[in-house]
Amino acid sequence: MLSRDQAADIFDRIRKFSSADETEVLFSGGRFALTRFANNTIHQNVAEENHIVSVRTVFGGRTARASTNKFDDDGLRRVVESSESLAQVQHPDPDLLPMPDSREAAGGAGESPVPTRHFAETAAITPQLRAEGVKKIVEVAQKHKLTTAGIFSSSESVEGIFNSRGLSNWHTQTLAEVSITMLAADSSGWQKANSPDVANLDPLALAEVAAQKALDSAHPAEIPAGKYAVILEPAAVLDIVGFMFWDYSGVALLDQRSFLNGRIGSRLFGENITIWDDVSHPLQTGAPFDGEGMRRMRVPLVENGVVNRVVYARATAERMKRSELRGQAGPIEATGHGFALPNEMGEMPLNIVFAAAQDPQTLSQMISSTERGVLVTRLWYIREVEPYEKMLTGMTRDGTFLVENGRVRQGVRNFRFNQSLIHMLSSVEAMSLPLRSCGEESFDMVVPAMKVRDFNFTEVTKF
Repeated sequence: MLSRDQAADIFDRIRKFSSADETEVLFSGGRFALTRFANNTIHQNVAEENHIVSVRTVFGGRTARASTNKFDDDGLRRVVESSESLAQVQHPDPDLLPMPDSREAAGGAGESPVPTRHFAETAAITPQLRAEGVKKIVEVAQKHKLTTAGIFSSSESVEGIFNSRGLSNWHTQTLAEVSITMLAADSSGWQKANSPDVANLDPLALAEVAAQKALDSAHPAEIPAGKYAVILEPAAVLDIVGFMFWDYSGVALLDQRSFLNGRIGSRLFGENITIWDDVSHPLQTGAPFDGEGMRRMRVPLVENGVVNRVVYARATAERMKRSELRGQAGPIEATGHGFALPNEMGEMPLNIVFAAAQDPQTLSQMISSTERGVLVTRLWYIREVEPYEKMLTGMTRDGTFLVENGRVRQGVRNFRFNQSLIHMLSSVEAMSLPLRSCGEESFDMVVPAMKVRDFNFTEVTKF
């Protein structure tokens, strides 16, 4: 693994090769290993280690980037030459700011420290340990006469940034992940979880839940499409709400392509919805700095249904201060959510946390209070239909159930939905305690399960 001291040495060598006004170097990479299984047997084990340096140079407002994984002098000299030759033929960017120094990057006082996200036990996971985890999963499948498929992966990664104005930030992290699908003749079940600390993962427990979903949803009945009380498990919540967070961006407001244009400061969701972006939350992951090295601030995005603000990269905040939209944009300041420059995306909140409800309920309590509704394990194939009302379409899968008279009655055929996120988050009747969740359509978040009234299913699928 690349160390901070090694990165500092590489940066010093790059600076000697560079004639640019300013130089920035991003470091990324590490070790990644994956054990994949299907048909109740391991069929693939792969591992790789790779580190990349990405060099950005600036000449009079012109900037460009080039990358390499060769750290000898010849490789570093070539990547600097590539970056500089590209920068010198760019048009000057009037919005390009000088690179931040360490004082500016540190941000305001009062930000919480980020807890450790590097665990020696996770970094030490071997193929044998992953195989033992898969063995437990397969044994559950065989016990229930099911077929299982999925992955068990582990990684150790670094992320760093150095620039010629004295900035140097470094972050190391581990991550272990398990994803399991259990298959029966006409049904399936699914579970997925990850954590920087492998001690938080229990492949056996995940396998038992996935298997039970496959068993309980066997011989699915067909019930008509329509509006139902729907109980969304956390993975389903994550995958659908993730489609709105690109809009919590200063660039999206300036381009007038955000569903928040004209709505900041207004109550858009139910009063029980409070959301913030917080990299320091103990259930979150990731580096405490953004693509320019700026410290990520804790940003209250929504409070009691009212949209408070969006996130900003440094240049976006300066553009917004000069814009006619500045009076509609909420507080305007660099929040440490920018992507590495140059880019066209601006910024995005990536450490989403939903606040706990005043009276959180368990999934069982939500079910017991439902006269007739649908329990959804997860969603997939989600696409945006209409951007301003955030109308999305997609399908349920891997465990969809009819709830009647406070009990899960049976599995049902999957549905296609057409649902406005604004309407959904204005119709939440109950929530569980938020927990770290991961899906397939969006990035990991800290979210609750939700009971939503009048969720709109438009048609029944054939499986």
